[in-house]
Amino acid sequence: MVAHIEQPSAEVTWREAGAGRIPVSTRFDDPYYSLENGLEETRHVFLAGNDLPGRFRDGFHIAELGFGTGLNLFAAALAWREADQAGQLHFTSFEAFPVSHAVAAAAWAAFPEIAEVAAELAPLWQGESVLELPWLRAEIILGDARQTLPRWAGEADAWFLDGFSPTRNPELWEPALLAAVGARTKAGGTCATYSAAGDVRRALAAAGFEVSRVPGYGRKRHMTRARRP
Repeated sequence: MVAHIEQPSAEVTWREAGAGRIPVSTRFDDPYYSLENGLEETRHVFLAGNDLPGRFRDGFHIAELGFGTGLNLFAAALAWREADQAGQLHFTSFEAFPVSHAVAAAAWAAFPEIAEVAAELAPLWQGESVLELPWLRAEIILGDARQTLPRWAGEADAWFLDGFSPTRNPELWEPALLAAVGARTKAGGTCATYSAAGDVRRALAAAGFEVSRVPGYGRKRHMTRARRP
């Protein structure tokens, strides 16, 4: 585990779109989230794609490949609080190239409804790799997920697979890494991703998931949902 997410290694440019200025990774030449509406994309793909908030319970554990700007964490945290769920949500994210707080905050400005929860979780950008609150335990594990995930001792109820496009960031979609995802998913657990690429779906099936292709968000015709029996 590496602390000090405030020391960024990601390089970002900005693109004007309907949802305002969208951060784009220069390393992968790919936006961090939908050009239409990143928050609504998260709700469609990662929350609804994992049947959330309906499955929430005390200790429910979400794990994620690709922390990005933190938008998925904020959406999950907001859903947890709006559901008036008792107990603590657990959230673990694996990120190789963290963005700075300044970049992330500029991205969040497009989504005023997350402002309160973003302020509460600010320590994650102030040198903390684990943030423990009465209602949330959030952990950011920095480094190449191909090395860090196999060493992780946790198990997730739901996975957000949110790396950059498989054609631009193939490392986060390798069959061996998705096999590690499967091995660290509880029985009955799920995963979801915006990608409907055949290679991704086949790798998830090989990892032990029952895989389905469902309608995607916005201009994306399809996305992938999967469940571990």
